[in-house]
Amino acid sequence: MSLTIASAKNIATVLTEALPYIQKFTGRTIVVKYGGNAMVDDKLKQSFARDIVLMKLVGMNPIVVHGGGPQIGKLLAELNIESNFVDGLRVTDSRTMDVVEMVLGGLVNKEIVNLLNHNQGKAVGVTGADGNLIRAKKLTLRRRGKKKADDELVDIGQVGEVESINTEVLEMMKDSNFIPVIAPIGTDASGASYNINADSVAGEIASVLQAEKLMLLTNVSGVLGKKGDVLTGLSTRQVDKLIADKTIHGGMLPKVECALNAVKAGVTSAHIIDGRVEHAVLLEIFTDEGVGTLITKNGLKKK
Repeated sequence: MSLTIASAKNIATVLTEALPYIQKFTGRTIVVKYGGNAMVDDKLKQSFARDIVLMKLVGMNPIVVHGGGPQIGKLLAELNIESNFVDGLRVTDSRTMDVVEMVLGGLVNKEIVNLLNHNQGKAVGVTGADGNLIRAKKLTLRRRGKKKADDELVDIGQVGEVESINTEVLEMMKDSNFIPVIAPIGTDASGASYNINADSVAGEIASVLQAEKLMLLTNVSGVLGKKGDVLTGLSTRQVDKLIADKTIHGGMLPKVECALNAVKAGVTSAHIIDGRVEHAVLLEIFTDEGVGTLITKNGLKKK
Protein backbone atom coordinates (compact mmCIF):
# COMPACT_ATOMS: atom_id res chain seq x y z
CA MET A 1 0.00 0.00 0.00
CA SER A 2 1.44 3.35 -1.05
CA LEU A 3 1.72 6.23 1.43
CA THR A 4 0.03 9.54 0.96
CA ILE A 5 2.16 12.66 1.23
CA ALA A 6 0.42 13.52 4.50
CA SER A 7 1.15 10.07 5.97
CA ALA A 8 4.77 10.21 4.84
CA LYS A 9 5.21 13.64 6.44
CA ASN A 10 3.68 12.36 9.67
CA ILE A 11 6.14 9.44 9.76
CA ALA A 12 9.03 11.81 9.10
CA THR A 13 7.88 14.07 11.93
CA VAL A 14 7.69 11.16 14.36
CA LEU A 15 11.16 9.91 13.42
CA THR A 16 12.63 13.41 13.66
CA GLU A 17 11.17 13.87 17.15
CA ALA A 18 12.50 10.48 18.24
CA LEU A 19 16.04 10.96 16.90
CA PRO A 20 17.49 13.09 19.73
CA TYR A 21 16.14 10.64 22.32
CA ILE A 22 17.64 7.69 20.45
CA GLN A 23 20.98 9.48 20.38
CA LYS A 24 20.75 10.42 24.06
CA PHE A 25 19.87 6.96 25.35
CA THR A 26 22.04 4.74 23.13
CA GLY A 27 24.10 2.47 25.38
CA ARG A 28 22.01 3.31 28.45
CA THR A 29 20.22 0.77 30.65
CA ILE A 30 16.44 1.03 30.98
CA VAL A 31 14.64 -1.21 33.48
CA VAL A 32 10.98 -1.86 32.67
CA LYS A 33 8.52 -3.44 35.08
CA TYR A 34 5.90 -5.24 32.99
CA GLY A 35 2.46 -6.04 34.37
CA GLY A 36 -1.21 -5.10 34.47
CA ASN A 37 -3.35 -4.82 31.34
CA ALA A 38 -0.27 -4.72 29.11
CA MET A 39 0.41 -8.29 30.22
CA VAL A 40 -2.98 -9.82 29.42
CA ASP A 41 -4.35 -7.92 26.41
CA ASP A 42 -3.07 -9.51 23.16
CA LYS A 43 -2.72 -6.22 21.27
CA LEU A 44 -0.89 -4.58 24.18
CA LYS A 45 1.40 -7.61 24.56
CA GLN A 46 2.47 -7.31 20.95
CA SER A 47 3.05 -3.56 21.17
CA PHE A 48 5.09 -4.00 24.36
CA ALA A 49 7.28 -6.65 22.74
CA ARG A 50 7.93 -4.48 19.68
CA ASP A 51 8.80 -1.53 21.92
CA ILE A 52 11.41 -3.55 23.84
CA VAL A 53 12.90 -5.11 20.69
CA LEU A 54 13.16 -1.70 19.01
CA MET A 55 14.88 -0.25 22.08
CA LYS A 56 17.50 -2.99 21.86
CA LEU A 57 17.83 -2.55 18.10
CA VAL A 58 18.68 1.16 18.40
CA GLY A 59 21.36 0.51 21.01
CA MET A 60 19.62 0.72 24.38
CA ASN A 61 19.86 -1.99 27.02
CA PRO A 62 16.34 -2.86 28.21
CA ILE A 63 15.86 -5.17 31.19
CA VAL A 64 12.35 -6.53 31.78
CA VAL A 65 11.08 -7.44 35.25
CA HIS A 66 7.61 -8.94 35.33
CA GLY A 67 4.85 -9.66 37.79
CA GLY A 68 2.12 -12.26 37.54
CA GLY A 69 -0.35 -11.84 40.39
CA PRO A 70 -3.52 -12.59 38.39
CA GLN A 71 -1.94 -15.67 36.80
CA ILE A 72 -0.85 -16.93 40.23
CA GLY A 73 -4.34 -16.35 41.63
CA LYS A 74 -5.93 -18.21 38.74
CA LEU A 75 -3.77 -21.32 39.16
CA LEU A 76 -4.22 -21.32 42.93
CA ALA A 77 -8.00 -21.29 42.40
CA GLU A 78 -7.77 -24.15 39.93
CA LEU A 79 -5.77 -26.14 42.50
CA ASN A 80 -8.26 -25.24 45.26
CA ILE A 81 -5.58 -23.43 47.23
CA GLU A 82 -7.05 -20.45 49.07
CA SER A 83 -5.50 -17.01 48.44
CA ASN A 84 -5.13 -14.77 51.48
CA PHE A 85 -3.76 -11.24 51.59
CA VAL A 86 -2.42 -9.06 54.39
CA ASP A 87 -2.00 -5.35 53.59
CA GLY A 88 -2.05 -6.22 49.89
CA LEU A 89 0.64 -8.92 50.17
CA ARG A 90 -0.15 -12.53 49.30
CA VAL A 91 0.36 -14.89 52.22
CA THR A 92 2.79 -17.44 50.77
CA ASP A 93 3.07 -20.82 52.45
CA SER A 94 5.13 -23.64 50.92
CA ARG A 95 2.32 -24.87 48.63
CA THR A 96 1.63 -21.32 47.42
CA MET A 97 5.34 -20.74 46.86
CA ASP A 98 5.47 -23.83 44.63
CA VAL A 99 2.73 -22.27 42.50
CA VAL A 100 4.47 -18.88 42.49
CA GLU A 101 7.67 -20.44 41.20
CA MET A 102 5.77 -22.46 38.60
CA VAL A 103 3.87 -19.43 37.30
CA LEU A 104 6.50 -16.69 37.53
CA GLY A 105 9.59 -18.73 36.71
CA GLY A 106 7.85 -20.93 34.16
CA LEU A 107 4.59 -19.98 32.49
CA VAL A 108 4.75 -16.17 32.58
CA ASN A 109 8.48 -15.79 32.14
CA LYS A 110 8.63 -18.11 29.14
CA GLU A 111 5.61 -16.47 27.54
CA ILE A 112 7.35 -13.08 27.66
CA VAL A 113 10.59 -14.55 26.33
CA ASN A 114 8.72 -16.21 23.47
CA LEU A 115 6.86 -12.97 22.76
CA LEU A 116 10.10 -11.00 22.45
CA ASN A 117 11.80 -13.69 20.38
CA HIS A 118 8.77 -13.93 18.08
CA ASN A 119 9.18 -10.21 17.41
CA GLN A 120 12.80 -10.72 16.32
CA GLY A 121 14.36 -10.04 19.71
CA LYS A 122 16.94 -12.13 21.58
CA ALA A 123 15.52 -12.66 25.06
CA VAL A 124 16.61 -14.91 27.92
CA GLY A 125 14.43 -15.64 30.93
CA VAL A 126 15.82 -16.00 34.46
CA THR A 127 14.56 -15.95 38.02
CA GLY A 128 16.37 -14.31 40.88
CA ALA A 129 17.61 -17.77 41.89
CA ASP A 130 19.65 -18.15 38.68
CA GLY A 131 23.28 -17.26 39.25
CA ASN A 132 22.28 -15.95 42.70
CA LEU A 133 20.89 -12.92 40.88
CA ILE A 134 18.63 -11.81 43.74
CA ARG A 135 19.66 -12.48 47.34
CA ALA A 136 16.53 -12.13 49.44
CA LYS A 137 15.53 -12.02 53.06
CA LYS A 138 12.20 -12.66 54.71
CA LEU A 139 9.94 -9.60 54.72
CA THR A 140 8.96 -8.49 58.21
CA LEU A 141 5.45 -7.07 58.14
CA ARG A 142 4.66 -4.80 61.06
CA ARG A 143 1.10 -3.73 61.80
CA ARG A 144 1.01 -0.48 63.74
CA GLY A 145 -0.95 -0.32 66.95
CA LYS A 146 -2.21 2.76 68.78
CA LYS A 147 1.01 2.67 70.74
CA LYS A 148 4.42 1.30 69.73
CA ALA A 149 4.03 -1.42 72.34
CA ASP A 150 0.89 -2.53 70.51
CA ASP A 151 2.69 -3.09 67.19
CA GLU A 152 2.20 -6.60 65.82
CA LEU A 153 4.59 -8.63 63.65
CA VAL A 154 2.64 -10.64 61.07
CA ASP A 155 4.13 -13.76 59.46
CA ILE A 156 3.07 -13.92 55.80
CA GLY A 157 5.30 -16.84 54.89
CA GLN A 158 7.76 -16.88 52.01
CA VAL A 159 7.39 -13.23 51.03
CA GLY A 160 10.72 -11.51 50.77
CA GLU A 161 12.54 -8.30 50.05
CA VAL A 162 15.74 -7.70 48.14
CA GLU A 163 18.93 -7.89 50.17
CA SER A 164 21.37 -7.61 47.23
CA ILE A 165 21.60 -7.94 43.44
CA ASN A 166 24.36 -9.85 41.63
CA THR A 167 24.90 -7.66 38.56
CA GLU A 168 27.34 -10.11 36.96
CA VAL A 169 24.49 -12.11 35.43
CA LEU A 170 22.87 -9.00 33.95
CA GLU A 171 26.13 -7.62 32.59
CA MET A 172 26.88 -10.95 30.92
CA MET A 173 23.52 -10.97 29.13
CA LYS A 174 23.83 -7.32 28.16
CA ASP A 175 27.29 -7.87 26.68
CA SER A 176 25.95 -10.87 24.75
CA ASN A 177 23.23 -8.67 23.23
CA PHE A 178 20.40 -10.50 24.98
CA ILE A 179 17.36 -8.94 26.65
CA PRO A 180 17.05 -10.23 30.25
CA VAL A 181 13.52 -11.12 31.39
CA ILE A 182 13.48 -11.49 35.16
CA ALA A 183 10.97 -13.24 37.42
CA PRO A 184 10.92 -11.64 40.91
CA ILE A 185 11.88 -14.68 42.96
CA GLY A 186 14.88 -14.51 45.27
CA THR A 187 16.74 -16.93 47.51
CA ASP A 188 18.40 -16.52 50.89
CA ALA A 189 21.73 -17.90 52.08
CA SER A 190 20.14 -21.27 52.89
CA GLY A 191 18.56 -21.59 49.44
CA ALA A 192 14.97 -20.89 50.54
CA SER A 193 12.86 -19.15 47.89
CA TYR A 194 10.89 -15.94 48.37
CA ASN A 195 8.18 -14.19 46.40
CA ILE A 196 9.16 -10.51 45.99
CA ASN A 197 7.17 -7.55 44.73
CA ALA A 198 8.11 -6.97 41.08
CA ASP A 199 8.16 -3.16 41.41
CA SER A 200 10.67 -3.49 44.25
CA VAL A 201 12.89 -5.84 42.25
CA ALA A 202 12.81 -3.51 39.23
CA GLY A 203 13.69 -0.54 41.45
CA GLU A 204 16.59 -2.34 43.12
CA ILE A 205 18.00 -3.53 39.79
CA ALA A 206 17.74 -0.02 38.34
CA SER A 207 19.49 1.38 41.41
CA VAL A 208 22.46 -1.01 41.50
CA LEU A 209 22.99 -0.63 37.74
CA GLN A 210 22.60 3.16 37.98
CA ALA A 211 20.14 2.89 35.11
CA GLU A 212 19.10 5.79 32.94
CA LYS A 213 15.43 5.00 33.51
CA LEU A 214 13.10 2.93 35.65
CA MET A 215 9.72 2.46 33.96
CA LEU A 216 6.76 1.04 35.89
CA LEU A 217 3.72 0.07 33.80
CA THR A 218 0.39 0.55 35.54
CA ASN A 219 -3.34 0.38 34.83
CA VAL A 220 -3.84 4.11 35.42
CA SER A 221 -2.78 7.21 33.51
CA GLY A 222 -0.10 8.13 36.04
CA VAL A 223 0.14 9.91 39.39
CA LEU A 224 -2.98 12.05 39.80
CA GLY A 225 -3.33 15.40 41.52
CA LYS A 226 -6.23 16.33 43.76
CA LYS A 227 -8.22 17.48 40.70
CA GLY A 228 -7.63 14.21 38.86
CA ASP A 229 -5.00 15.64 36.51
CA VAL A 230 -1.86 13.66 35.65
CA LEU A 231 1.19 15.08 37.41
CA THR A 232 4.55 14.91 35.66
CA GLY A 233 7.94 16.59 35.64
CA LEU A 234 8.07 16.05 39.41
CA SER A 235 11.15 16.48 41.58
CA THR A 236 11.86 14.13 44.47
CA ARG A 237 11.08 16.98 46.86
CA GLN A 238 7.69 17.54 45.23
CA VAL A 239 6.89 13.82 45.45
CA ASP A 240 7.79 13.80 49.15
CA LYS A 241 5.32 16.66 49.68
CA LEU A 242 2.58 14.89 47.69
CA ILE A 243 3.03 11.82 49.89
CA ALA A 244 3.03 13.91 53.07
CA ASP A 245 -0.24 15.70 52.20
CA LYS A 246 -1.80 12.38 51.06
CA THR A 247 -2.31 13.45 47.45
CA ILE A 248 -0.50 10.19 46.71
CA HIS A 249 -2.12 7.41 48.70
CA GLY A 250 -3.56 3.91 48.54
CA GLY A 251 -2.33 1.48 45.91
CA MET A 252 -0.29 4.10 44.08
CA LEU A 253 1.81 4.88 47.17
CA PRO A 254 4.16 1.84 47.13
CA LYS A 255 4.72 2.24 43.38
CA VAL A 256 5.62 5.92 43.79
CA GLU A 257 7.87 5.16 46.75
CA CYS A 258 9.67 2.56 44.63
CA ALA A 259 10.23 5.15 41.87
CA LEU A 260 11.24 7.80 44.39
CA ASN A 261 13.79 5.56 46.10
CA ALA A 262 15.34 4.62 42.76
CA VAL A 263 15.85 8.27 41.77
CA LYS A 264 17.29 9.08 45.20
CA ALA A 265 19.67 6.14 44.72
CA GLY A 266 21.02 7.55 41.45
CA VAL A 267 18.66 6.42 38.68
CA THR A 268 18.37 9.38 36.31
CA SER A 269 14.59 9.25 35.97
CA ALA A 270 11.61 7.12 36.95
CA HIS A 271 8.41 6.87 34.93
CA ILE A 272 5.00 5.61 36.04
CA ILE A 273 3.21 5.06 32.76
CA ASP A 274 -0.14 3.91 31.45
CA GLY A 275 0.31 0.35 30.21
CA ARG A 276 -3.19 0.41 28.69
CA VAL A 277 -1.88 2.66 25.90
CA GLU A 278 -0.42 0.90 22.86
CA HIS A 279 3.35 1.45 22.57
CA ALA A 280 3.35 3.22 25.94
CA VAL A 281 7.06 2.50 26.50
CA LEU A 282 8.15 4.05 23.19
CA LEU A 283 5.82 7.01 23.61
CA GLU A 284 7.30 7.78 27.01
CA ILE A 285 10.90 7.47 25.83
CA PHE A 286 10.77 8.92 22.33
CA THR A 287 8.23 11.75 22.47
CA ASP A 288 8.18 15.13 24.20
CA GLU A 289 4.76 14.59 25.81
CA GLY A 290 5.05 11.01 27.13
CA VAL A 291 2.16 9.02 28.59
CA GLY A 292 2.57 9.13 32.34
CA THR A 293 4.38 10.62 35.31
CA LEU A 294 8.07 11.52 35.15
CA ILE A 295 10.10 11.82 38.35
CA THR A 296 13.65 13.15 38.45
CA LYS A 297 15.89 14.55 41.17
CA ASN A 298 15.24 18.19 40.32
CA GLY A 299 12.08 17.95 38.22
CA LEU A 300 11.88 18.24 34.45
CA LYS A 301 9.12 18.82 31.93
CA LYS A 302 10.86 16.76 29.26
CA LYS A 303 12.88 13.58 29.35
